[in-house]
Amino acid sequence: MAEPITPVAVDVTFLRMDHAPDERGPKLPPAANVVHARRCSVAFYRYLYHTVGHDYVWWLRRTLPDAELAGILKDPAVSIHVLYQDGEPAGFYELDRRNRPFTNLGYFGLLPHAIGHGLGQAFLRHAIDTAWAEHPRGLTVNTCTADHPRALPNYLASGFARLRTVREVWQVPARLGLPIPERLRHR
Repeated sequence: MAEPITPVAVDVTFLRMDHAPDERGPKLPPAANVVHARRCSVAFYRYLYHTVGHDYVWWLRRTLPDAELAGILKDPAVSIHVLYQDGEPAGFYELDRRNRPFTNLGYFGLLPHAIGHGLGQAFLRHAIDTAWAEHPRGLTVNTCTADHPRALPNYLASGFARLRTVREVWQVPARLGLPIPERLRHR
């Protein structure tokens, strides 16, 4: 018997930045810092991914077995960077260099308690600066209509250019228990 799924329709926008920003970007506040999680455990990654992505239908990595996810996390071309504010996790981003010479900002987001406190732009700029410090040919990212409504405007304001937008229908396993907004339910 087939696993129950919820079809989710999203518009995915692919973006690219072809050179590092010329001007200085916003800085993180003094109580915030970013730590490169050099040996990110599967359990900690799942906590970050689940907490950041719960309200935005982040589902793909939830379906991966621990061994497969561990393989990604151990790959030297993938790095996890965690935002801390006042000593607790407030967000994370993932840089994926497996498609060299391009770097992909694979995941980026804030934990729910950190949204709306002016951290997003500075944290995004940290991710951009970290990626460009390695001199890739370009930096890519994608976002979709399931993400936070400020995601696309923030990427564009940070210097990414829109390449294309495509409609996708995801087959999200119901067992994940993710809240699917009515506007995204595909009929």
